[in-house]
Amino acid sequence: MKYYLETIEKVIEELKSSENGLSQEEASKRLKENGPNKLEEGEKKTFIQKFIDAIKDPMIIMLLAAALLSAGTTFYQNMTMGTNESYADLIVILFVVTINTFLGIFQENKAEHAIDALKQMTAAQSKVLRDNKTEIVKAEDLVVGDVILLEAGDAVPADCRIIDSHSLQVEEAALTGESVPVNKIIDLIMLKENALDIPLGDRTNMLYSGSTVVYGRGKAIVTGTAMDTEVGKIAGALSLEEDEKTPLQKKMSELSKTLTKLVIGICIFVFAFGIFRQVTTGNTNIFNVVLNTFILAVALAVAAIPEGLPAVVTIILSIGVTAMAKRQALVRKLTAVETLGCTQIICSDKTGTLTQNKMTVVDTYGFDVNLLAKGMALCSDATLDEGNTEAKGEPTEVALVNFAYSQNMPRYELIKQEPRIGEAPFDSMRKMMSTVHQKENGFIQYTKGATEILLEHCDNYLDKDNNRVPMTFDKKNEILSQVKQYADRALRVLGLAIREYDNKPDSFDASNLEEHLCFVGFVGMIDPCRPEVFDAINKCRKAGIRPVMITGDHIDTAVAIGKDLKIIKDASEARIGAEIDNMDDEQMVEAVLNTSVWARVQPEHKTRIVKTLKSLDNVVAMTGDGVNDAPSIKASDIGVGMGITGTDVTKGVSDLVLADDNFATIVNAVEEGRKIYDNVRKVLQFQLSTNMSEVLVVFIGSVLGLEILSPAHLLWINMVTDSAPGLALGMEKAEEGIMDKKPRSSDESVFSGGAGVDMVIQGIFMASLIVLSYFVGHYIEHGALDFADVVRNGSKDGMTMAFLTCNFVEIFHAICMRSQRGSIFKLKTMNWWLIGAFLLSTILTAAILYIPALSNLFGFASVSLDEFIISFLIALSVIPIIEIAKIFLRKIDNKKEH
Repeated sequence: MKYYLETIEKVIEELKSSENGLSQEEASKRLKENGPNKLEEGEKKTFIQKFIDAIKDPMIIMLLAAALLSAGTTFYQNMTMGTNESYADLIVILFVVTINTFLGIFQENKAEHAIDALKQMTAAQSKVLRDNKTEIVKAEDLVVGDVILLEAGDAVPADCRIIDSHSLQVEEAALTGESVPVNKIIDLIMLKENALDIPLGDRTNMLYSGSTVVYGRGKAIVTGTAMDTEVGKIAGALSLEEDEKTPLQKKMSELSKTLTKLVIGICIFVFAFGIFRQVTTGNTNIFNVVLNTFILAVALAVAAIPEGLPAVVTIILSIGVTAMAKRQALVRKLTAVETLGCTQIICSDKTGTLTQNKMTVVDTYGFDVNLLAKGMALCSDATLDEGNTEAKGEPTEVALVNFAYSQNMPRYELIKQEPRIGEAPFDSMRKMMSTVHQKENGFIQYTKGATEILLEHCDNYLDKDNNRVPMTFDKKNEILSQVKQYADRALRVLGLAIREYDNKPDSFDASNLEEHLCFVGFVGMIDPCRPEVFDAINKCRKAGIRPVMITGDHIDTAVAIGKDLKIIKDASEARIGAEIDNMDDEQMVEAVLNTSVWARVQPEHKTRIVKTLKSLDNVVAMTGDGVNDAPSIKASDIGVGMGITGTDVTKGVSDLVLADDNFATIVNAVEEGRKIYDNVRKVLQFQLSTNMSEVLVVFIGSVLGLEILSPAHLLWINMVTDSAPGLALGMEKAEEGIMDKKPRSSDESVFSGGAGVDMVIQGIFMASLIVLSYFVGHYIEHGALDFADVVRNGSKDGMTMAFLTCNFVEIFHAICMRSQRGSIFKLKTMNWWLIGAFLLSTILTAAILYIPALSNLFGFASVSLDEFIISFLIALSVIPIIEIAKIFLRKIDNKKEH
């Protein structure tokens, strides 16, 4: 049944209830049959599910496979050949995977707990008639057929048909986007000719879950609970929207696949080459040949896979989450942090995000502003307690009382001076309200209402000298002309008139009071823009980000705000949502390209706008607070919910929740996201170039028949020496002018901008220095360079010095990576985290070399001071080498630009 199209009697009959509600027995029965009045929540992942999700990355799987194979070969060698090889490879790999996995799970749990803390029930308790008595019950215990009692300040706990109303006004912005409260009635609503249904916002005899009573009182019968409410229908529709991967997730996934294929290819080649080389050199023990080459292939796999990378990226994103939280942005999904950095369009709700969500008097017409403010405050039911600076009540009346307070006329003082003795309450038919007050000498009446109607009841007006002057036709037109000018600025206009009495009026009926009035003036009100949003919009423009306003409010109001914020230049860039219904896909594309303000939109309109913008390869952020915003928020690349006014449904599907509901916070988060992505990219380039150097070292060793570095050595370097500097790079401050650049494309490769070329060059340089160090170590050990002896017996000193140089060269390389092409000697900031990483890596490296148990586990020789210094100096030379290379690369880039 469409309850809004039926009489109250038919609704009650259909729901098998009465005007006095249900019996407790019947309510309990219905609750048992239909379940509690709360939205269904998706099942949370168990620890096991999170663990499996964390380790199913191709790089992690390959690493675990390498660990198991390495352990198997070690076990076989120890059992069949009597060797005493350590399980260092297995131990280090398992340590790496465990740390990375638990970091990811910890961060996910942390985000879940933070969001759970934000969740609030729409209405914790409700007044309900049970057994013909008023009771207070939990909102979740309401059932269809219950009769509830509502008054100003109450949240509506379920969908209801109104059966009694006394000046009932309800704020429905969460569902309709309409910022002005709706006057509610009890009569049935008639369908217009040829109309199939009535829009949600026009169902004035209904109340909907998620809305709030702001004025008056009423009684209503529950017609829908839980998932059968309008809120529930939207929540259910969200399950149809699939979660999409963020740009960084896509790039990391592509990188994992590429590295996996590359590693498999290299391992196959090295394995085949190793067997061929062993056979051609006369080694006929096929089993040993296969075993040795397999161990070499495992070493290559370990060298190629950046084991510490997932953990480092996770930690950098976690640090970004903390930084954003300090700027009032709570990140729910870790990988969504960097998505903000490539945001190209921000679709924003108006009310509360771009505006203050607080009606405010911004302009006045009339000569006696003090009388205007005083009369508006007294002819109001909003309250202002002594000691407070903000009134409470219906938004329009709150604005009027706050206006009087700003004129040094607090309402609590005014009512002492002129106490109210009678009134004619506001009525939607009259569109006026009158209150009568006692003065020292007589009585005064204040009447406020729609100015054009108020003027019909005015015989005169106050001039600049506070004299009463007869109202003329020309004066009335002059006032109405001013009203139109205010309306053109999307201001809500409310007029004030007075009437004075020597004696108390005989009757307080409106028909008796609201005649022979004296017009005082009118006020213009609007929900004003947040002051900080102006700068935020300018930032967006400079950063190449296009702001788009999508609101359920009237188009005049939306255009006024859009022009004020410079989102649009004129009304030609604004449209109403109803136009979308008649657009095909081609027309829709043209519309979203040329429209930056959308007004009077429905939930399905918002979703289509977002999806159309995304179809044009834009990275779209969508903000909102109401349930009607939830589908479009989920459909966007980065969904932004409101922490203060946002509903549970909206928060639940958001990637980011704003603690202060402020558009400027989104722009701050974008800036933070850009910095984080830049730092992640530096870390990627750093770790991939160092891994490339390790692959080259192992490959050169295989060609020469040498083991320069073992798998365990490479794992230690990747996890310890790579990770600490990598984390430090992630702490780099944002580069100057980061918000003056256009957003990067979501398809942009991590190797773009010459990063791929840089990795290859840097990898070759570092590999050369490590191999050089190996032969220097052999020379120091034997006093001569006997290549045949090196191939035949290896070199412990050479391996130890190569390991030492590899550690230091990667630390120094991290210093060079503070800027991809800029000179590190010209940087204005100091990265103390990098200095700390250098000291930590040095201490850990010294520990593994000089603590006997660790040194023996890794098979190192004792290191003399000379060898230590020589290794350090060889590694240090990478700085001037890379800085010189940067000079040439900068010249090449300049030539390309010109």
